[in-house]
Amino acid sequence: MLVGGALAWAEGTQMAWAILLATLLCALSIQVGTNLFNDVGDAVRGNDGPDRVGPKRVTAAGLASPRQVKGAAVASFAVALLLGAYLVLAGGWPILALGLASLFAGWAYSNGPRPLSYTAWGEVVVVVFFGVAAVAGSHYLQSGRFTVSAAVTGLALGTPAAAVLLVNNVRDLNTDARVGRVTLAAVLGPRGSRWLYAVLMLSPFLLLPWIAPPAALWASLPALLLFLWLSWRFVSLQGGEAFNAQLAHTAQAQLMLGVLFCVGLLW
Repeated sequence: MLVGGALAWAEGTQMAWAILLATLLCALSIQVGTNLFNDVGDAVRGNDGPDRVGPKRVTAAGLASPRQVKGAAVASFAVALLLGAYLVLAGGWPILALGLASLFAGWAYSNGPRPLSYTAWGEVVVVVFFGVAAVAGSHYLQSGRFTVSAAVTGLALGTPAAAVLLVNNVRDLNTDARVGRVTLAAVLGPRGSRWLYAVLMLSPFLLLPWIAPPAALWASLPALLLFLWLSWRFVSLQGGEAFNAQLAHTAQAQLMLGVLFCVGLLW
């Protein structure tokens, strides 16, 4: 969201700060709701058992009932709808369509007869909504137009976001197999997933040179060292709990890339 706004500003658009703040809060509400739906969904389906390697989950740990967690997820989506109504007034029907699609994807990730998180399409959904839709949508709300540069920038930020999910799914291969969860990591296997991780992590540095202003490109280059190190580390990483640190570092690397890119755009 910040990168989309910064990109519009760098192109000469006068920043609408209230819209940017509403965009951030709306996206955050959808993210929170999606995670809560996933939390309760995995617990109910038996995917989060005593042998879970990942961080503690609210429902599985008994910190809240499934009904309470689901209620919190619905409340988060309700907040997103209220904020989204304001954004629709600013951006019109394209933002309405994008917002409804985002809410549906957040719900469908862990709900319905065939949740997206139980298929090999999870990483694709992440690239689309955490990357392309987020950056292009935020840029559109500021500039009033969809551009190739915003879409490609979103793709560049979406691939490391997908890498976060890939690490999560490689870590959970054994528990996922128990409940019949066939993720992309299960399709590719551990070796193929590790190489795909490297592709996802290095893709931003192949995409951004085509569309990024020189200052933004140069400002982003320090992140390349971290992305290279994480790619090399993941190829040889062993042990379930070690993946938790890799997951956190991958998310931090995406944040670093986004912040540096924003700095370059503002510069």
